[in-house]
Amino acid sequence: MLGVLGLEDAQESAYRALVSVGAADVSDLARRLELGEQDTERALRRLEQNGLAAQSSARPGRWVAAPPGVALGALLTQQRHELDRAELAAALLAEEYRAAAAEPAVHDLVEVVTGAAAVARRFLQLQLGANDEVCALVTDRPVAVTGMENDAEEQATGRGVRYRVVVERSVLDLPTGVTELTAALARDEQVRVVDRVPTKLVVADRSLALVPLTAHSSEPAALVVHASGLLELLSGLFEAVWRDALPLRLGTAGVTEHGPDGPDGTDLEILSLLLAGLTDASVAKQLDLGLRTVQRRVKRLMELTGVTTRLQLGWHAYEREWVAREPREHGER
Repeated sequence: MLGVLGLEDAQESAYRALVSVGAADVSDLARRLELGEQDTERALRRLEQNGLAAQSSARPGRWVAAPPGVALGALLTQQRHELDRAELAAALLAEEYRAAAAEPAVHDLVEVVTGAAAVARRFLQLQLGANDEVCALVTDRPVAVTGMENDAEEQATGRGVRYRVVVERSVLDLPTGVTELTAALARDEQVRVVDRVPTKLVVADRSLALVPLTAHSSEPAALVVHASGLLELLSGLFEAVWRDALPLRLGTAGVTEHGPDGPDGTDLEILSLLLAGLTDASVAKQLDLGLRTVQRRVKRLMELTGVTTRLQLGWHAYEREWVAREPREHGER
């Protein structure tokens, strides 16, 4: 945990041990840390350079820890100053970049990124740099980063960045598909589903987009699109797909209370998956239920709403707000 202050694991362990015992010689500390004496002494020397430890003047050969409140406070202050300087340097570079790009050339509006590692890095950077919203179209064929590997998504939502995601229906059939979507919904992301999306796409803050290139080469490649008419076109494409997609609601941790005559949590999960286009058999598999159980629950819901077809049941589910549906914005049709 002290790695952000520049301490390696061995140095942090040595400092914590010294704080715990008060004072120790190299051999005692080496046994406690299960390290060689040479490595232990090297760690102590580094702690001494950082003002976190010193050799005892009263008992030669023994080392004592500096008070954490004082020593660590000094390192934290130094780290803050360095971060302030780095932030200032970044701001100056950004201003220099904006000045140089005041009248960007056409080739500056689009970057070509080649290679799986480079595409993955730009994909993560785009999310980590977002301030307001990330919009994404997702297929069942990741280019460079899978959903389970996308740590930037959790970090961004933790900072308050809103996610709107449209997934292809085939994503639900992937081994980890429902797990990933459940985690996304638990982070308050908005997720919708369609049969197919026109392309993979990520747009951050409507100012930067990443879209993969389709090529016969085995090496992944993508376009990074900056603010331009092309970016507006890609943003409009996402919005069009978003409007036509169905909201997806899956089970998450916690208990939802319903009236005695209303659907329970399992009923809501079944309805959402059916409205997303899954068959009874697929729903049963995803929710680990028997096929007859799914069909029995659907029949009960039809009786509850007084309808005779599943199409009517879907309409009543929306009208009674059993499944999520966002209101259309003014002027949308």
